[in-house]
Amino acid sequence: MIPEIANQIVLVILGLVILLVAGDLLVRGAVGLATALKIPALLVSLTIVAFGTSAPELFVSIQAVMTGNDGIALGNIIGSNIANVMLVLGLPALIYPITTHVLGLRRHAVFMLIATAGFLGAAYGPGEINTTIGAALFGGIIIYVAYLWFRASRGKSDDPILDEVEEYKESGLGIKTIAFLLAGLVGLPLGAHLLVAHGASLAADLGVRDEVIGLTIVAFGTSLPELATVIAAALHKKSDVAIGGVIGSNIFNLLAVGGAAGLAGTAVFSAPSLVLDIPVMLLATLALAAFVLTRRDIGRLWGAIFFAGYVGFIFTLAAKASGI
Repeated sequence: MIPEIANQIVLVILGLVILLVAGDLLVRGAVGLATALKIPALLVSLTIVAFGTSAPELFVSIQAVMTGNDGIALGNIIGSNIANVMLVLGLPALIYPITTHVLGLRRHAVFMLIATAGFLGAAYGPGEINTTIGAALFGGIIIYVAYLWFRASRGKSDDPILDEVEEYKESGLGIKTIAFLLAGLVGLPLGAHLLVAHGASLAADLGVRDEVIGLTIVAFGTSLPELATVIAAALHKKSDVAIGGVIGSNIFNLLAVGGAAGLAGTAVFSAPSLVLDIPVMLLATLALAAFVLTRRDIGRLWGAIFFAGYVGFIFTLAAKASGI
């Protein structure tokens, strides 16, 4: 049994690595193609970059729901939002305080609260994300992107969410751009298949619910690039760049990834997720919103509390899984 579990873990991690690399390559290739077609940078930022950076989560959720492993899809969404706040902001805040004095940030925090309320309504109402709810959630992300477009097109370019195009900019439609596109288009479904199939097998071998895999390995893995970026920013005392990305990521997880999961099938919330996982996500979201809306910095003390809370959450999952 132990060799089988070790084999499943290796394949899950391999799928995760393929997803992350393929997602990045797809975005770079798509931005290169858009540049060659002379598509405006703003439109590229709001569509290709915004949705493309969520491609790993999107593919995992769609694959999981279509194969009947919807627990992995929901665990990925919930776990990613928990990790974004408690780990991605908490750990760097121990290095250097994260300021919330970012122009225009509060309106995004309000939208994050609305998106969270919609997700919770699905969880504690019908207890599932079906096609209708999925369409409503996905409609929410379209409204959000349209709002960003409206503000930016009117010359309000100070928005903290619209700052990622230059990082991904590629020059023209060359061999590298085509290679990136192909690698991304092939790698994303391959990585999603490896992660979901072997994640489900790993959950069965360990005797835990599917959500645990999504809440831990998948959520932590897909948060690693953001964590590395924010830690690097904190070391250079520029950690304020992180908070807009975290809020934007949480909104996309709830609306775009959650919506895609519902459009792909039906994702049912389990009883344990309603009792533990979602309340923790809600607490993390409310804590982040409180800091942003009151414009209080996330200092080292709160960084330690966030990080300890994340470790405690993972420990609780492990304890419940082992029957402690």
